[in-house]
Amino acid sequence: MNTRSKFQFMARAGYGARGIVFLLVAGLALFSGFAGGEADTQSALETILQQPFGRIWIGLIGLGLAGFVAWRLAQALANADGHEDNAKGYIIRGAMFGSAITYAGLAVTALTLALAYGSNSGSGGEAGLAAWIMSQPFGRYLAGLTGLGFVAGGVVTSVKGLRRGFGKYLELDANRNSPAVLISIYGLVARGVVFAIVGGFFVYAAFTVNPEQAGGTAEALEWVRQLPFGSLIYGVVALGLGAFGLYNFVEARYRRINAPEVGDLRRQLPLGRAN
Repeated sequence: MNTRSKFQFMARAGYGARGIVFLLVAGLALFSGFAGGEADTQSALETILQQPFGRIWIGLIGLGLAGFVAWRLAQALANADGHEDNAKGYIIRGAMFGSAITYAGLAVTALTLALAYGSNSGSGGEAGLAAWIMSQPFGRYLAGLTGLGFVAGGVVTSVKGLRRGFGKYLELDANRNSPAVLISIYGLVARGVVFAIVGGFFVYAAFTVNPEQAGGTAEALEWVRQLPFGSLIYGVVALGLGAFGLYNFVEARYRRINAPEVGDLRRQLPLGRAN
């Protein structure tokens, strides 16, 4: 297996690992609707840890997520998807870089839990990111910008699903209403909705100068539950997160993975351009 094939394997394993995490988040969300509890990525990892051979499974998921981080960095820094050198292209690549940071934290959490069991206080994922941002200099403004980024990312993700824009990256005919395509649309729209709600929490936290007002997936789902007909909407969104998990399996199977060469990566970086 050459270097390019190894990179493609890591990227596909990463999509698979992310798919497992979101399927568990969806399962926890549906279960919490009856029994309470948190439906977020941290809880999903701890659920895996409690299963037979849990440390092995969570370690494999952590390694898979590390591969996903490597792929996200290739998309962001080496422009592996071939986005144009314009504002839209740079915004998309910036979002990929933000995704790499988020999933790097999740991968570290998974590997830490695999090596030595310990429960983390607080929620993980977006909520942990919010707390960290608010603790930095000018954290209020950074949190606000991050929130607006989440809102924009949520809109883009939902539109990507509704317009079937994901099809140009897949070895799959997205114009056909196949089960894989319909699941992908449903999953992307649901994920986009949750993204936008999380972004709203970030903006509100910045406005109130209170990091406790920020939240992640679990808090977004709880907010949905409080809406009129909230139980129905909650179920639809929770199932949608499960569909997003399945969408990751579609990407693991059909995604075009353009593994960058080392020279390509160097040329994309500022130091490489200076040379």
